[in-house]
Amino acid sequence: MAKLKMSKKSTKVDMTAMCDMAFLLLSFFIMTATAKVPEALPVETPASTNQTKLPDENLGTLSIAKGKVFYGVTGRDIRSETLKRMGEKYKVAFSEADLTKFALIDGFGVDIRQMKQLIDMKNEDRMKEGTQPGIPYDSINNQLTDWIQISRNVTKDLHTKDLDIAIKGDAKEEYPTVKKVLDILQKQSKNNFFLVTGLRSEDF
Repeated sequence: MAKLKMSKKSTKVDMTAMCDMAFLLLSFFIMTATAKVPEALPVETPASTNQTKLPDENLGTLSIAKGKVFYGVTGRDIRSETLKRMGEKYKVAFSEADLTKFALIDGFGVDIRQMKQLIDMKNEDRMKEGTQPGIPYDSINNQLTDWIQISRNVTKDLHTKDLDIAIKGDAKEEYPTVKKVLDILQKQSKNNFFLVTGLRSEDF
């Protein structure tokens, strides 16, 4: 009896659809990913199992590390108007160009009298470690108090609401620096604020 011959089928698999899917997924992740913004003061936040989303607007962030305090506010209109009023208070003149450039800076840590030099720097030079010594917050020259108070006033004037405050403290920062910042907020009757932390597992 003659044997039946099975027809051989090609083992080639068409990968065109799979490649299309891979590139679609890659494009999706690239377009939806959020790039990490360079920080003038790198902060290693303490770990926590509780994560609260920060507001996207009307937020002032105090970064604390190495005994330095940096400050940043969301909203270009709030930034430029805050700098204008700080300049008037400390008798430092800022041009419209200065105000426009400052509105693009997320956070800073210099004396108000050094602000024009900081504004004129390139972003990569501005972000170099040691370039910004921090905002003065001692009893003799407490500019941090004025930055917070004026930015809160500006937010109320422009957006008719109070400015939310977030504290981003380094995990290794000594308590006295953090306490001084908390004292400044309490003196302004700002007792509710966000604490920025890193996410860790509950089993950690």
